[in-house]
Amino acid sequence: MEIRYLESVDSTHTYLKEYIKNNGFSNSLCFYTQEQTAGIGSRGNSWVGTKGNLFFSFVLKQYDLPNDLEIQSASIYFSFVLKDILKQLGSEVWLKWPNDFYINNYKIGGTITSVSNGLVYCGIGLNLNNVNSEFLKLDIQINIKELFKLYFQNIEKKILWEDILKEYVVEFERSKNLHATINNEKIPLINAQLNSDGSININNKKVFSLR
Repeated sequence: MEIRYLESVDSTHTYLKEYIKNNGFSNSLCFYTQEQTAGIGSRGNSWVGTKGNLFFSFVLKQYDLPNDLEIQSASIYFSFVLKDILKQLGSEVWLKWPNDFYINNYKIGGTITSVSNGLVYCGIGLNLNNVNSEFLKLDIQINIKELFKLYFQNIEKKILWEDILKEYVVEFERSKNLHATINNEKIPLINAQLNSDGSININNKKVFSLR
């Protein structure tokens, strides 16, 4: 994975997609910044943090993912791999369905994933500094370059979705104490059931990761 730093950018995700559109894809690539001015969040919302937070987006070929990973589960997959590394570094972070990073019951970051022409784009934002009263920040100090090294090493290992799911099934129970916005409506997750493909059954409907 080639990693490039941007001093400031509207959105690493938008920037990366435009870069690939203009230059083509030759190898897996990541752009990161600590100042993002027009980030993309879930359901078209913006995800703009204060300067000093971490925003990164990367692209890889779809066949570089594990064979048992359905593409609609990619956001959970990418998020859980990062969460595991942060836990190993001493954080109490956990993953709320489908792909939000939480400390206790407060969001500290999130993930978006999209697919185009056989390429998978993933964007992740993490609060390293305080933003406002609605959000917390990561509870440990990190070395960003070391974090990237560990993260992309694990992505390249192609950890099986089956192995990720075994762990996530246990952690998913924490999501049942919170809500998810589905079709612009806040829905309590207390009765949600997690499926093997990362989707949930709720209110007699099957719902996949929203981004």
